[in-house]
Amino acid sequence: MNKSKKTVFAFITVLVIILVSVISLTENKSKNIDTLRIAHPLDPSHPLHRALEHFAKRTEEFSQGSMRVLIYPNGQLGSDRECLEQLQYGILSMGITSCGPLEGFVPDMQIFGIPYVFRSREHMINVLDGPIGSHILASGEKYGLKGLCFYDAGARSFYTKDKPVYTPADLAGLKIRVMKTTMSIKTMKALGALPTPIDFGELYTALQQGVVDGAENNPPSFMTSMHYEICRYYSMDEHLRIPDILLVSTLFWEKLSPQQQRIVQQAAVESAYFQRAIWQEFTQTSLEKVQSAGVEVISPQKELFIEAVRPLWQSFEGTSVGTMIQKIQDVQ
Repeated sequence: MNKSKKTVFAFITVLVIILVSVISLTENKSKNIDTLRIAHPLDPSHPLHRALEHFAKRTEEFSQGSMRVLIYPNGQLGSDRECLEQLQYGILSMGITSCGPLEGFVPDMQIFGIPYVFRSREHMINVLDGPIGSHILASGEKYGLKGLCFYDAGARSFYTKDKPVYTPADLAGLKIRVMKTTMSIKTMKALGALPTPIDFGELYTALQQGVVDGAENNPPSFMTSMHYEICRYYSMDEHLRIPDILLVSTLFWEKLSPQQQRIVQQAAVESAYFQRAIWQEFTQTSLEKVQSAGVEVISPQKELFIEAVRPLWQSFEGTSVGTMIQKIQDVQ
């Protein structure tokens, strides 16, 4: 299917879903039920989807049934960028996305694209649960995107088809799929790879057809996307820890009563703690599954990757991003 046909098909799909949702919304309004629609690009088996199911359950419980949550997985309502635009216009109530693509909408989000800005998972959680995290969640409001909570998305590492990656030198000349963000492209160039931006939903085919030699993501996404069927090497360099974020359209948020806003916020926070609890287990299970399928999981020389991206850090000295990097490093 060519690109124009895919675009038309996606547009028609979104229209159909919106039409069905409008009918549902009309029925719910007659019963005094407020409906929140959430879209995300992942499979229903993914921890993020399970976190949203928890969010939906708690929202309905806290509101005593006066609020209902509808979840649309697998990119049913469009790509990350399309869903973000729908949020800005109030077409969509809520959505989950990686903080990576958000840097094109909310400048403060580019901090998450700095490789090795977090020393560990624990360091990242301490940052996100503190004043810095609160500031970043609020930073999108003037762009129509209010952050409610962060979800753990683990560490992104390289996976490749034909060549294992032990050091940055092994990336030389390899076409690596990256998110369509400036920081992702800069990071790949710093590590010596050839960055190739491709939508996540098109990556399996791109790997099959040799458009790219590999990609980078966390173990659960590597497993649930079935990319391990093609890529036989997973190198745990853990160059990025980019959390996912639960967003609500400010246009929708402002229509909620103060009590409803408290309900949604509390349900969101609880869903984040729920997701963190299951993420670690799912990560280990994912690694075990891909290994049993024949994937070689590699522990590379991480210090060489850190050294390779040091000039990228230095390029932000004297800027607001550089200041944010230092504040993050000061958190214990």
